[in-house]
Amino acid sequence: MTTILLPPSETKRAGGSDAPLAYDGLALPVLAPRREAVVASVVALSADPDLAARVLKLSPRQLGEIQVNAVLRTAPTMPAVDRYTGVLFDALDAATVGAEARAWLGEHALIQTALLGPVGALDAIPSYRLAAGASLPGVPPLRRHWAPAVAEAFGGLRGLVIDLRSEAYAALGPVPAGVASTYVRVVAEGADGTVRALNHFNKKAKGLLTRRLAQTRPALSDVGDLVAWAATEGLVIRPGARAGEVELVGEG
Repeated sequence: MTTILLPPSETKRAGGSDAPLAYDGLALPVLAPRREAVVASVVALSADPDLAARVLKLSPRQLGEIQVNAVLRTAPTMPAVDRYTGVLFDALDAATVGAEARAWLGEHALIQTALLGPVGALDAIPSYRLAAGASLPGVPPLRRHWAPAVAEAFGGLRGLVIDLRSEAYAALGPVPAGVASTYVRVVAEGADGTVRALNHFNKKAKGLLTRRLAQTRPALSDVGDLVAWAATEGLVIRPGARAGEVELVGEG
C-alpha cells in the first residue's frame, strides 16, 4: 500500500483530550523502547531550565516550552495530524478532508518526529518541543538513536513510499533500499526551462499533494504509478535529477 512520510512542524496546536501518551497506541510499536528513552531524557532535562533552554535553543519568549516538555507523560493528546500547524499542515487541512480521506491518512501517512520517531497521522500525541538536531543528555545523537531502528521498521512497508520529509528528518529514518520509495523535491520551472528549488511553497505544495492523495486514495506500486496518477490530477511529477527522487513542479 502507498505510504506517505511527512515532516513534523515546530509549531503545534495546544490542548487535546485527557488521554495521556500511550506507546502501545502508536504506529510501529517496536520503537517503544527508543521512544521511552527520548521522552525520559526530555522530561528529565526540563528539571534544569537553563540547560533545557540551551539544548532546545529556546529564545526568552520560548521558555514556556520547557514546562510543555516537563509534563509530556500526563499532558493532553490529540491526533498528530491535528497537533501540527504551519504551512504544510495548514495546506493539508486534515480536519476538512472528509471521513474516508482522514481514515486513509491514518493508515497511510507517517509523521517523522524527533521525540517519538515516526507516528501515524491519527496517533494521539502531546505537544512538545524537540528538533531533529538537538543533543539530549543520556541519549545518543538523535540520528544515531533513531535511524537504524526506524529503517528496520520501514522494511515492512509495502507499495510505494512517498517521502515528503525535510532532509534533516529523513536522516532520522532512512527508507531501506529494498523498499520502493521516492523522495519528492518541489521545484519551479522558468520560461527558459531553468529549474530552481522552492522554499515557502515547498511546504504548501507537499501539504496539498498529501491532501490530494488522501482524497483520491490511489494504489501506487512504483514511481511510474505516481507520475501517471499525478497527470490525471493535473499535477506535474517527473523523475528528478538524482536517482531515487522525483520533482513536483509548483508555482513560484
